[in-house]
Amino acid sequence: MTDYYQKTVNDEALPIVRGNYADPSIVKVGNDYYMTHSSYEYMPGLIIWHSTDLIHWEAVGAALKEFNGIVWAPELVYEQGEFVIYFPANRMNWVTKTKDPRGDWSRPIPLEVNVIDPGHITDDHGTRYLHLAGGHVVELSDDGLKVEGELKKVYEHWIYPSDWIVEGCSPEGPKLVKKADYYYYTIALGGTSGPPTSHMIVSSRSKTPTGPWEHSPENPIIRTKSKDEKWWSKGHGTIFEGPDEQWYIVYHAYEENLHTIGRQTLISPITWTEDGWYRVDVANNEWKALDAPAESVEESADRFREGSLSLYWQWKRTVPLFRYWYEQSGPLKILGTADSGDYSPMLYMARHRYYTFEIEASVTGDAELQLLVFYDQDHYVGIGFSQDGIRVLRPYKQVGKKPVTVKNKIRLKIINHDHIVRFQYRDSEEAEWQNYDKVLDTSGLNHNTLGGFLSLRPGIEVTGKGSAKLYSYHYQGKSDV
Repeated sequence: MTDYYQKTVNDEALPIVRGNYADPSIVKVGNDYYMTHSSYEYMPGLIIWHSTDLIHWEAVGAALKEFNGIVWAPELVYEQGEFVIYFPANRMNWVTKTKDPRGDWSRPIPLEVNVIDPGHITDDHGTRYLHLAGGHVVELSDDGLKVEGELKKVYEHWIYPSDWIVEGCSPEGPKLVKKADYYYYTIALGGTSGPPTSHMIVSSRSKTPTGPWEHSPENPIIRTKSKDEKWWSKGHGTIFEGPDEQWYIVYHAYEENLHTIGRQTLISPITWTEDGWYRVDVANNEWKALDAPAESVEESADRFREGSLSLYWQWKRTVPLFRYWYEQSGPLKILGTADSGDYSPMLYMARHRYYTFEIEASVTGDAELQLLVFYDQDHYVGIGFSQDGIRVLRPYKQVGKKPVTVKNKIRLKIINHDHIVRFQYRDSEEAEWQNYDKVLDTSGLNHNTLGGFLSLRPGIEVTGKGSAKLYSYHYQGKSDV
């Protein structure tokens, strides 16, 4: 699984993982880089990404196979020969670990601290700390699996000008790195949604992991200054050393006027000043250690013959695998919801402003196959096909079905053109697509309107009594026309 990347000339921001992959946490182990993100209500959760060059990333595993609550802003570290993730969920912080990030992770252990946004650091004496939102910190046990001592406030954030247009102060997402004599404390301010100029990244440093702290004269390190910029609400950064001793920062942002996709993962090079502060290296347009391919279109497809779905597919909260199975060397079969009472579409991660999503399927019994553009159970649009015909799907309005003759298999397609969604269909043996006569605007289906930090995704569901067979899907996306 690879993603689509496009470097913009004279722009310091490079998208490296597109789609709703916010709050990135990255760790370097040898010549390998691993990263994870907030997974919210989606399962499998805490997807693990791997790269050797910081440009081409592959999803190689998932730390959460069971729903453990809504997951926000994790921290991925490598300590004592193990990969460890700290993450908040259900008003509690949790920890899970593994020796192999591609394999199984331990059952999450609760930590007795409920402040969000963990950031881990080990000092020169081997003492481990977990920094948290609001400038708080707590000491951890030697193995990092339990809290020792009291929660303390040790950090007061940098104050931005009072006339800046931001959502709110919200000091969160602390990430710490030791370099030379200093511990560098990187934190997000300004709120992650709201106006385009909300979010920002600021830095401080101290000679101990608990302060006192001095604020960087380079603050804010990163901030969207105008809605005319390509990336909005840039924030939540982690600095790290990349290849050839070049340093970088990963962070998230919305693409301009594209809240429906969610916050995407970006990377920028940083440089160190003579007095030991870091700043984004805007002048480094050549990106010495990175060579991003200038691809215009990303495609992915699957004929569902391998017996497992890619990690671009997720469900909300539960993974109802009892409704899904592969026939021998055949398609993916999906049982209708009437036999389970569970409406939980399988959701595919949309990653572009312009995309098409097409499936080939067949339906048996009284089931209805639904191809959706889905935010949550109350906010979606789609097209439904059954033996009785085809119809448009909207939760706030029911419409009648249009008769359709299908000899064997049906093809359904979503065309999303900058939030304007239309649907097409055809018999798999026919060459010409037919347009459904409803065209819908989905721009309002996003977190700023609905909450939840979810994203608008293509989805597949089968309702009623009966089943459907899914033979293939094809996604084609691009960020510019």
